[in-house]
Amino acid sequence: MFKKLFTYLCFTLVTLGGISQTKNNANLLGSFPFTFTPKNNIAVEAILNKKDTVSLMLHTAAESITLIEKSTTKATSVLWNTEETVESWGGKSTSRHSNSNTLQIGGFNWSNLPIWENKNSGPGTDGKFGPSLFKGKALHISFTNHKITVYKTIPTKIKGYTKVPLYSKDGFMFLGGVSSIASKKYENSFLIHSGYTGFLLFDDNFAKTNKLDSLLKITDTKTLKDSYGNVLKTQKAILPKFKVGKTTFKNVSIGFFKGAIARQSMSVLGTDFLRRFDFYINTNRTFIYLKPNKNYNMAYNN
Repeated sequence: MFKKLFTYLCFTLVTLGGISQTKNNANLLGSFPFTFTPKNNIAVEAILNKKDTVSLMLHTAAESITLIEKSTTKATSVLWNTEETVESWGGKSTSRHSNSNTLQIGGFNWSNLPIWENKNSGPGTDGKFGPSLFKGKALHISFTNHKITVYKTIPTKIKGYTKVPLYSKDGFMFLGGVSSIASKKYENSFLIHSGYTGFLLFDDNFAKTNKLDSLLKITDTKTLKDSYGNVLKTQKAILPKFKVGKTTFKNVSIGFFKGAIARQSMSVLGTDFLRRFDFYINTNRTFIYLKPNKNYNMAYNN
């Protein structure tokens, strides 16, 4: 049966184990550290089936747990049941599937989790997980402290954060943004995509309709590979201005696919954008609260 990997989800959250709470901290469910890798990936240590320790990349545009092929040999506790056709942003591929597994990240525990196998993850990581593991919970991701904290609801006292509307569709989270080129402004929705290590990637239709290849200064052409090894070529360019909420960036390094390949249907904001903020995401994924951190003025990741 054909299934789209990014819409597949059938896990059950069973415990939030090992989390100590007090009357003064009843809203806090727990936290765990992450490593921000040299390649702009958010990596956490996890344990599969109470046996195999793996490094998983936080992929904000993924709902499934995945392991890459070269890491499945060391994750001996994972039993592969079937092989199915899946779809990613680069096309269709086949993937092995494991029906039921346990997962531990910090003091959080899940059971009955399916796992998919694919070819690629962030360098140095064994696979990926998404924020859907914490469905109905508020999240705080701090690049200042390299820590992810989980709450029942957004804390009532947070200072220095700007509240920006967010909307969800099929488990994906989107932000509105405005691009300025010469005297014109272009509004668009952007998928929050921590699997993309650049700042901004425009979708095919937006790039073609607005003739970005002629309006923007092209600086480079790069090759990307998706999770299943499909190869895509992107144009790199400089965008004069980009605004999210009340925050404006200038001379932004952005990308878009060359030609009308009709594969990239969503514009995305990647970790080169996210790392410049500490941020909260509310329980129903309708708002993100952004606070610039020490990375805010760093050079763009080219």
